Amino acid sequence: MIKNICCIGAGYVGGPTMTVMAYKCPEIKITVVDLNKKRIEAWNSSNPKNIPVFEPGLADIVMKTRGKNLFFSTDVETAIDQAEMIFMSVNTPTKEYGKGKGMAADLKYIELCARQIAAISKSDKIVVEKSTLPVRTAEAIRSILDNTGNGVKFQILSNPEFLAEGTAINDLLNPDRVLIGGLQTPEGKAAIEELTAIYAHWIPRERILHTNVWSSELSKLTANAFLAQRISSINSLSALCEKTEADVTEISKAIGSDSRIGSKFLTASVGFGGSCFQKDVLNLVYICKSFGLEEVAEYWDQVIKMNDYQKQRFADNIITTLYNTVSGKKIAFLGWAFKKDTNDTRETPAMYVADILTKDLANISVYDPKVSETQVFTDMAHVNGRTDEENKKQISVYNDPYEACKNAHAIAILTEWDMFKTLDWKKIHDNMLKPAFMFDGRNILDKKQMENLGFKFKSIGK
Repeated sequence: MIKNICCIGAGYVGGPTMTVMAYKCPEIKITVVDLNKKRIEAWNSSNPKNIPVFEPGLADIVMKTRGKNLFFSTDVETAIDQAEMIFMSVNTPTKEYGKGKGMAADLKYIELCARQIAAISKSDKIVVEKSTLPVRTAEAIRSILDNTGNGVKFQILSNPEFLAEGTAINDLLNPDRVLIGGLQTPEGKAAIEELTAIYAHWIPRERILHTNVWSSELSKLTANAFLAQRISSINSLSALCEKTEADVTEISKAIGSDSRIGSKFLTASVGFGGSCFQKDVLNLVYICKSFGLEEVAEYWDQVIKMNDYQKQRFADNIITTLYNTVSGKKIAFLGWAFKKDTNDTRETPAMYVADILTKDLANISVYDPKVSETQVFTDMAHVNGRTDEENKKQISVYNDPYEACKNAHAIAILTEWDMFKTLDWKKIHDNMLKPAFMFDGRNILDKKQMENLGFKFKSIGK
């Protein structure tokens, strides 16, 4: 029975996953390690607001378990040495160099992680892939671990996460399914059962699915690709709705009422973001191309192209509506995170829309309840390569939504935060330049109500 777990990587997956596991398995010591000293200090902060990952309910569980059987540390070597099971939860971004640039997953952190485990381990261990990885990655990890020459035996499992940011804690506490893939040998099946027994502390065994390791790896990629495809599909229809005076919300409801289709991920918007969808679809495209499946690759690549088109279309609509110029005009962005209830801004549509508008010489004012000014400028530097000083000439970040909207020519809603539904919109309208334009990129406000207040209102797909 497993008594000591190490998780390498204290990010959006490792931190919340291990926190819930520690909460539900008080007899197991769990140590989350990361080389980022500031991140570990934040996880160990006595102030719940300083925890680096914002997820509703996460801070409460951290405070209940930390120091009891949950620990955050930079001492990677000790944690690996003591652990019987090691979760690999490091970043796997899209490659920005060499073969597969812009599409393939960059596995350098996974390789470094595997080599560190191999070098330190003195006893047999179960190594669990938690990061999203291309199919057959376990083969490369096994090659590294099995050639250490120190006699240690490793079993490699694939246990992909299926978390939605903003609902991650509920997803962990009450998942649709848990997927565990491993070799179909006696040793592999024994390792699968060890991990199954941990999850069975709080998850019914019928929801814990067992597969071979390759099926598990590919299931994660394709699950995200299917969800991204649904978003791009409804977004493609939103453009058609705007031309035909149909209402994409009504279309979505009609389609989603079909039990064969369902209503989830059929909400039209400015586009999807986050750490998974684009990265995983691009990875799938690259894998298909690697196997010579050009038609399959082209099919999935269209999901990304549609998402890019939606962001460009949203920005173009702002420019066109504001008399074909936004030069010197103030555009207020309400929301910067890629979705509500998270502080994650990876691949957020907001930064791409901001980039398009600032190239047209617009001035952008930003308000998001959970995203810091530092993060906004880090995102913009990633998109346009400019320094903070250069970006600050056109972009300002506010701690108050009313100040962000004051004297603005237009408002663009980029994140569906619930608080935006209850703002004093009359007050905001009265303090804007006239005519006051609003572009609802998330379809969260009532068009008639906003128009009655005097806004020139536009939303996606209506």
